[in-house]
Amino acid sequence: MNRLRAGMSAGGVLLLVALCGLFSAPPAHAQGDPRRAAPPPGKALVFIFRSDREPRDAPVPVLVNAEPAGELANGAFLVATVVPGRTFLRAGDRVLSSLRFEAAADQSYFVRLEAVHGMTVVHTEMSLVSEAEGRSALEQSSVAVTMPAAPGALQARAVVDPDAAQPAAALRAPAPAESGRGWEMALIAKGGRFKLAELEQLATFEAASKPAAGIEVEGRSPSGFAMGGEIFYYKNNLVLAGTGLSAQQEVAAIMVNAKYYLRAGWLYPYVGVGVGIAVASYGGDLTGRATGAAYQGVAGIELRFGHVGLNVQYKQLSSTIKDETGLEVKVGGKGVVGGLSIIF
Repeated sequence: MNRLRAGMSAGGVLLLVALCGLFSAPPAHAQGDPRRAAPPPGKALVFIFRSDREPRDAPVPVLVNAEPAGELANGAFLVATVVPGRTFLRAGDRVLSSLRFEAAADQSYFVRLEAVHGMTVVHTEMSLVSEAEGRSALEQSSVAVTMPAAPGALQARAVVDPDAAQPAAALRAPAPAESGRGWEMALIAKGGRFKLAELEQLATFEAASKPAAGIEVEGRSPSGFAMGGEIFYYKNNLVLAGTGLSAQQEVAAIMVNAKYYLRAGWLYPYVGVGVGIAVASYGGDLTGRATGAAYQGVAGIELRFGHVGLNVQYKQLSSTIKDETGLEVKVGGKGVVGGLSIIF
């Protein structure tokens, strides 16, 4: 009898130890959960999650440092290991968006990917977010089905949270315009119609300028503010009053501009002002050169497709030039010009 009781006691102890071990061990799925992955020594992790404000059905392929990392549906995420240094992300198929940043060793980075337009040809935007926001989003996201992964990418094999097809409402809150993309440069070539405001002065001017064209370079901040320089050139014929003599007036307005861009999907309406100098030269029966301060206001809209934009702008320029004898001519005017932007 004593032996039986001793055996039952020993068995009870073993059973208790086994139960404690069962309940104290971490869940099996948590041990391999890529949400909680730590960077390998000397490397960095990049978590990319997709959160659409207006959900799109089309999956978006993602490349990390030019290597395929996977396809993201709305509410899914993937994670890749990168070498410290400049890191380049690209998302999309025919319409691409990109993000560059410097990765540091032993750090984790969180990138929001958002589809903002299209159902089959999806236009996307990417932005770096805080770790707190990134971790919160990952907890409500499913693991993406990966392509043949980039070297070092973590292989996520199972959907951790199959009910997370739709991100939480908090994840769909509007992000700051252009957040995380960093400063960009844009080169804008433009041309169109420009008319002088004052036609009857010391001479009779032809109203329409032929040609009217310009080139502009500007830096664009993530907040929508832009600053840059512009050269706008236009030419007008004129007839000297009471003489019948004809000449040509060529004006180059060299401007420093400040603009502010808003964002509405692919559309970027903007307003801006500029200050600079106008330089006029004359040829034909009248020769000479004159200069004066120039001011302008602009308003327009740009339609962007990745790194290319189509730009339409209304421009109003004001300038009074003066030659060395003190003779003054008003060379300001207004017009509508269109152009092509290259963003890099």
